[in-house]
Amino acid sequence: MATQARIVWDDSFTAYDFGEGHPMNPIRLDLTARLCRALGLFDEGEVELVVPDTPDDDLLARVHSAEYIEAVRRASADPSSADPRFGLGTEDDPAFLGIHDVSARIAEGTRAVAEGVWRGEVPHGVNFAGGLHHAMPNTAAGFCIYNDAGVAIDWLLDNGVERIAYVDIDAHHGDGVERMFYKDPRVLTMSMHETGTVLFPGTGFPGDLGGPDALGSSVNIALPPGVGDVGWLRAFHAVVPPILRAFRPQILITQHGADSHYSDPLAHLSVSVDAQRIAADTLHDLSHELCGGKWVALGGGGYEIVQVVPRAWTHVVGLALHRPISVDTEVPASWRDDVLTRMGEEAPPTMGDGTSEKGRIWWRSWDAGFDPEDAVDRAVMKTREAAFPHHGLDLWFD
Repeated sequence: MATQARIVWDDSFTAYDFGEGHPMNPIRLDLTARLCRALGLFDEGEVELVVPDTPDDDLLARVHSAEYIEAVRRASADPSSADPRFGLGTEDDPAFLGIHDVSARIAEGTRAVAEGVWRGEVPHGVNFAGGLHHAMPNTAAGFCIYNDAGVAIDWLLDNGVERIAYVDIDAHHGDGVERMFYKDPRVLTMSMHETGTVLFPGTGFPGDLGGPDALGSSVNIALPPGVGDVGWLRAFHAVVPPILRAFRPQILITQHGADSHYSDPLAHLSVSVDAQRIAADTLHDLSHELCGGKWVALGGGGYEIVQVVPRAWTHVVGLALHRPISVDTEVPASWRDDVLTRMGEEAPPTMGDGTSEKGRIWWRSWDAGFDPEDAVDRAVMKTREAAFPHHGLDLWFD
């Protein structure tokens, strides 16, 4: 049986650990991998698990400065030497032994699966340890050390790809990836997030459209706090599919931060796992429609580590394997028992939150009309007014 997807995973990735009490608890990665195994998604035949080595600094230097890489290396050997000028040793990004190696391996994992997908060796790739979208060329930021998506995109550009689309549905703006390719018309970066007026990193507004020679290559949907499934999916479908269809990417890279969930402690959106799965399913379908199925899916934020992240990312893995998991599927008892034993917490009973009807959530199509009294519609219209003309699209119809 041909391998359907390459999945980046090794237990050693739990070494990406900022310490006790930090929101970016690596147990969320371990629980995701264990849930995938419990559901049979890591069985041999349809999946290939990728265990990346530590890459040379030349790979990281595609998007990060040599001074920054050296600062990470110093902090990796001696955390007490972490230099805050590079965002290291801060509350968000405390240094730890080995921080360089594990961060670099995550970046290499995303690059490796992107290479395999681009070369046609495998249809899809997933790195749920990746999606570290806040890392900047010269600084760590927002729990992110090396920008794995940026590394992969730059490698793809250097290897003949002419149109790459990056879609980020994390609750926080995908600022690092946008910054790295802001002036490059070959890279479309799209981010749907809670507005930067109330949430870190304070960026990602509709008027941020790309550099002078790349206008329209950056697209931002800045949503008001409290948006739930219906509004979130309406905003997503009103902007993402039409622009992707106009751009016609050759490969699609997506970031699936799960912190848009209603129980996440670090954001203020109100989205369910059911809706997150629908968005992932739509992106997967678009990869087949637009670029021959060339799809690389990444993790990202998500700080409700038992109730949300493992289910959200296991759904992404299932979609990549063409073994979609129904939201009505019971969570395996073995995984729930393990969670109770290790975490002292009752795990969710099913793979969804019960907000959908057989996996379906009904939202109003943009073709049904714009409601100026609705905060989501106003946010969507600002994005469409700013970005759609650069892609030759109609403001009022999809």
